[in-house]
Amino acid sequence: MSLIDESPLEALQTYFGFKEFKGEQELAIQSVLDGKDTFVIMPTGGGKSMCYQLPALMLEGVAIVVSPLIALMKNQVDALRGNHEDPAITHYLNSSLNKSEAEMVRADVKSGRTKLLYVAPETLTKESNIEFLKSVNISFVAVDEAHCISEWGHDFRPEYRRIRPIIKQIADVPVIALTATATPKVQQDIQKNLEMVDATLIKSSFNRDNLYYEVRPKKDALKQIVQHALNNKGKSGIIYCLSRKKVEQIAETLAVNGIKILPYHAGKDSKTRSRIQDQFLMQDVDIIVATIAFGMGIDKPDVRFVMHYDIPKSLESYYQETGRAGRDGGEGHCIAFYSHKDIEKLEKFLQGKPLAEQEIGSQLLQEVMAYAETSISRRKFLLHYFGEEFDEINGPGAKNCDNTRYPKQQYDGQEEIHTVISAVLEHKEAHKMQFISALLTGEHNREIDDYDGVKSSFWNRGKDKTDRHWNGVIRQAIVLGFLQKEIEKYGVLKITEKGHDFIMNPKPVMLAEERNYRDVDSGDTMVQTRRGQGGVADTTLRKMLVTLRKDVADEKGLPPYVIFQDISLDEMSIHYPIKEEELLRITGVGAGKAKKFGLKFLDLISKYVEENEIERAEDLLVRTASSKSSNKVAIIQQIDRKMNLDDMASRTNLTRDEVLSEIEQIVAAGTKLNIDHCIEETMDEDCIEELFEFFSESDDEGIDAACVEFEDTYSEDELRLMRVKFLSDIAN
Repeated sequence: MSLIDESPLEALQTYFGFKEFKGEQELAIQSVLDGKDTFVIMPTGGGKSMCYQLPALMLEGVAIVVSPLIALMKNQVDALRGNHEDPAITHYLNSSLNKSEAEMVRADVKSGRTKLLYVAPETLTKESNIEFLKSVNISFVAVDEAHCISEWGHDFRPEYRRIRPIIKQIADVPVIALTATATPKVQQDIQKNLEMVDATLIKSSFNRDNLYYEVRPKKDALKQIVQHALNNKGKSGIIYCLSRKKVEQIAETLAVNGIKILPYHAGKDSKTRSRIQDQFLMQDVDIIVATIAFGMGIDKPDVRFVMHYDIPKSLESYYQETGRAGRDGGEGHCIAFYSHKDIEKLEKFLQGKPLAEQEIGSQLLQEVMAYAETSISRRKFLLHYFGEEFDEINGPGAKNCDNTRYPKQQYDGQEEIHTVISAVLEHKEAHKMQFISALLTGEHNREIDDYDGVKSSFWNRGKDKTDRHWNGVIRQAIVLGFLQKEIEKYGVLKITEKGHDFIMNPKPVMLAEERNYRDVDSGDTMVQTRRGQGGVADTTLRKMLVTLRKDVADEKGLPPYVIFQDISLDEMSIHYPIKEEELLRITGVGAGKAKKFGLKFLDLISKYVEENEIERAEDLLVRTASSKSSNKVAIIQQIDRKMNLDDMASRTNLTRDEVLSEIEQIVAAGTKLNIDHCIEETMDEDCIEELFEFFSESDDEGIDAACVEFEDTYSEDELRLMRVKFLSDIAN
């Protein structure tokens, strides 16, 4: 019975200030208010949390919300408190609270002030908490991220399987289960485990028509990521990787290319992770590079792109992660990089796990491969996977993927579809796709041998095509509705009514050849060193830049190399930078040099490009992170604290020579450093003046000439330090 007499719509305006519900929210809320078990399947960004938050505020007692992540609970509690005067309106009870904090939460719940209590499944199973919850008036239980119940879900949590027995111990109350990613198989698991087979099922469309889906071959992926980030500067984005190491590498590369970026993974402590989330929400950083742990429950509406450097382990993961883009209905670009070699790596990770887990993991990977390699509408493929039909010609967002925008040529696959369905029929609808494709190509494997595949009338019948081709035909037959996968025996092919009709009355069926990523190298060949990147210098422009450099040097009374080094001119004549941000990606050009000397060079290049009608390549030079670049900030800070070279070396785990090289690179890029304290350890004022004068008159970019001139007077380290001082004081 409602605590208040308002209608759900009136309560929505009272508590949240919204004038209308989103999608199927009102149906779900009314079902909970009516005391019915309710199963809500809504896409990411569909407003699932409102389906339990509003009825909790309207009903007597406290609603228990089972949630899998501490960060998710905190985010929702903070958001809800922002809409209410009393902070006790909602609490969470989990391992992040100390004893006194937990007692305060229990006191607020007991007093009736708290209307929503978020708990982790592990917290719910503790005997002391069960006894406490028995003593309070509970309105209902909400099981958020309910896909965690299923082993076929992408985030299986064994503790979730204990939720229903514990609810029974606590109170006889309705249950609302919510998820954004439930295939028919996972949906069945959830309802069976929570004993809510007869629940009110509210299923919104999985279609996010504003999202653009794209799969690219994983070739030079890091370079493409940097270019996309630079082309979308100021826009929010998330980049997902499967390993912490790759997260750090990509974050570092983006950072040195001037992107506001932070890495996020489980290797960071909870306070750091929480701070990173807050910085992303507050737009202090544009991009987060993260493992899959990031994003669940992060309610940021303006994420404009989600990129997957590594293909996820399941389509559920992929759908949920891409769903964090464009939650406000605006632009949302979803790019995944795919290589068959990555699938092979993921398959190796499954080895050694229990057989049941291997089987599930393998089937989920097959679905990911199918999505990546398909040539049909990616939206139609995804929605079919979640049990939803889609009109790929007239449906919302029909042209919003790479396959529909740039379609592959189609052919009449009537005979091939007939062959596949007939093979499934002959083998009594008892096998999976891999068996049928191996049968048609005449490929021996354990299953073929166990079932005497060589005696089949279909053995080797499709030998003129590859297994990849036949897998593609079978996948398209499934999406077109001729075949379906058994839910109980997941992956076993069954013939639909439409398929049986097709066998009796074949007719033309248009198919597309699957995309081939089998030979794509999953490495990042572009990430060598910046000096080793390809490109041919424009010799005419190079000469003009040399002349300009000499003019500027004469005007300033400086050696030409102080203005820009030769390698900088080389790269300018390859990549034609015409904006300051492009100039900053040239070796040896930092913010200081770009401001001090860059304008004349950019003007010259811009006029040259225009007069000669040069089409500049989009793939401008990408700065790659040095393996030691993370030491640069530490070295600058240590110089500010006036530490000497030996102390800096011991603190950064570098040699003295490596520290000096780092200092040279920092200054060469245009940063001003005061290293007087290092020089004054061994040299007096006269020595400094002598070397300063020498470097101001020398045209040598290095210290070779100085070594010859002062062979018996100064050490190489002293000469290098003085050259750094000269460049820092004069050029920067």
